Amino acid sequence: MDDYKRIKRELACKGSIIDYYKDTIEINGERQVTYDFIAHKGASAMIPVDTDGKILMVRQYRAAIDQETLEIPAGGLNPGEDNRTCAIRECEEETGYRPGEAFHLIDVYTTVAFCNERIGIYYTKDLTPTRQNLDDDECVAIERYSLEELVQMILEGKITDAKTAAGILAYKTKIGL
Repeated sequence: MDDYKRIKRELACKGSIIDYYKDTIEINGERQVTYDFIAHKGASAMIPVDTDGKILMVRQYRAAIDQETLEIPAGGLNPGEDNRTCAIRECEEETGYRPGEAFHLIDVYTTVAFCNERIGIYYTKDLTPTRQNLDDDECVAIERYSLEELVQMILEGKITDAKTAAGILAYKTKIGL
């Protein structure tokens, strides 16, 4: 494998949730190339399972793809927040159910070609009803599905969100019945 060394990182644009950089990379000490790099603060997600064994999912509009998606509840880390705390907070904010015990399932990098976003995915079967506390730009509908229904939707291409597919399939493999 070639020897890659970053020799420069220049901020091209600062955003509210991401920063865009131009990286200069030296390959084998011989030539330089430029890569786009998106710096992300990190995120967490939760697979919340209710007492009937149904998984709470969120349906919401995603501007980047101009359509609604069906996803596990998730969101970005706040400064100084750990992944487990973030997953619990985001689950309650988006679904109106507060997880008690939460267990780590898997970590995924969403787009390794140009972004360092890493999502810690957790699951819980310990939910207490509270209330949704959505951000101003969020409009979220809660839906409940069996694990089998969600796996089928992933395989049929009806669920295309990467964190959701990875989380649900990991849950089925590691925990599911």
